[in-house]
Amino acid sequence: MTTNHYFDPKLKIFALNSNRPLAEKIAEHVGVELGKLSVDRFSDGEIQINIEESVRGDNVYVIQSTSAPVNDNLMELLIIVDALRRASAKTINVVIPYYGYARQDRKARSREPITAKLVANMLQNSGVDRVIALDLHAAQIQGFFDIPVDHLMGAPLLAEYFIKEGVAQDAVVISPDHGGVTRARALAEFLKSPIAIIDKRRPRANVAQIMNIIGDVKGKKCIMIDDMIDTAGTITLGAQALIDAGAKEVYASCTHAVLSGPAIERLDNSPIKEVVVTDSIQLPKEKQIDKIKQVSVAPLIGAAIKRINENRPVSPLFKKVFKSAEI
Repeated sequence: MTTNHYFDPKLKIFALNSNRPLAEKIAEHVGVELGKLSVDRFSDGEIQINIEESVRGDNVYVIQSTSAPVNDNLMELLIIVDALRRASAKTINVVIPYYGYARQDRKARSREPITAKLVANMLQNSGVDRVIALDLHAAQIQGFFDIPVDHLMGAPLLAEYFIKEGVAQDAVVISPDHGGVTRARALAEFLKSPIAIIDKRRPRANVAQIMNIIGDVKGKKCIMIDDMIDTAGTITLGAQALIDAGAKEVYASCTHAVLSGPAIERLDNSPIKEVVVTDSIQLPKEKQIDKIKQVSVAPLIGAAIKRINENRPVSPLFKKVFKSAEI
């Protein structure tokens, strides 16, 4: 971890309320202090943000996940972007470890909104110059923006954890559905493992029904990977299907631990041995059960911020298994 002070005084990092512990770690990895600002509420509930230092001519990075409460966190982000623009910041770069409203990325039925595009429009119209996102629900969301988007991947970090813990040997990486095959293949390449796919049908939102497993899992350690675990229905039913198919152990991993509704109870009662998640969303105490292991994305995001600020490519961060110690 870096303790050196970053050489460019024009780089400033601000943190809002959604995930302050992550923002503090990112600032530490970059080698800067977090910018001074206050986030308060007026008596009627409106958000008041005051930036307490000059940002004129600075390259500003704002760290804010649009996780629950999503509307408050999104509004905080839009308000600070407006404040920074009016304060003459040179560039406004928003770091969104978890991009809320991303699941509505197309019209699946008649008269549905496309909220992922709506949020992109709101961010762009408020004056954002660049978006740094982590494992978007669908990679196409990058195209909803007409500004540069740096799309970071969590797979190299998760791979580092599984290799360190010795899980990677004799493992199969499992995609919980057809849409996640690209993500599963990325992790499988890092772990040098084969992949398998769970073929499922989803009759309606937040209800998953497991069908069958494509690939050989008998006697193997199975590592399921998804971009997020929300109600944990998909992942727990998938884990049970893998055990029924003869898997030795089942591990689950995801970048975004949304964990809403019955998720914690389902994970606790499931045959999953460990659930490996990142800290893109701040986990409250009541959700920190023994099965859940957190891997920090701070070294990855910190390295990306430095590379962007120095006009260096970000892609080398995903070419091989991430080594946190080297950053």
